[in-house]
Amino acid sequence: MQSVYEKIGGAATIQKIVEAFYPRVQAHPELKHLFPEDLTETMEKQFLFLSQFFGGPPIYTEKRGHPRLRARHLPFPIYPKTAEAWLACMASALQEVGMDEKVREEMWDRLVMTAYHMINQEHE
Repeated sequence: MQSVYEKIGGAATIQKIVEAFYPRVQAHPELKHLFPEDLTETMEKQFLFLSQFFGGPPIYTEKRGHPRLRARHLPFPIYPKTAEAWLACMASALQEVGMDEKVREEMWDRLVMTAYHMINQEHE
């Protein structure tokens, strides 16, 4: 069975998603303060993670160790509205990149689950 990574065209599409996503993050009032001004390293980490997360090569683990997403994000306050904002930016990025709707839905289900798993604060 083909992985999502393979279904979307691999690294090239992951890179397009990352490049479409981060300008939205930088412009979003709920998110921009959580990210550095220079997103070069952040975008590289996201590329590595999404590649591995969607069934591509384990390049995140090879370069950075186990993802441990929740633990790595604990220093940042992530509220339900933060997860919603992140998902809104990702939804727009996926739409911009364009792909088969069934594959996008498969990706979306995993992204939603992950975004809500990252919540570490209930109220501001």
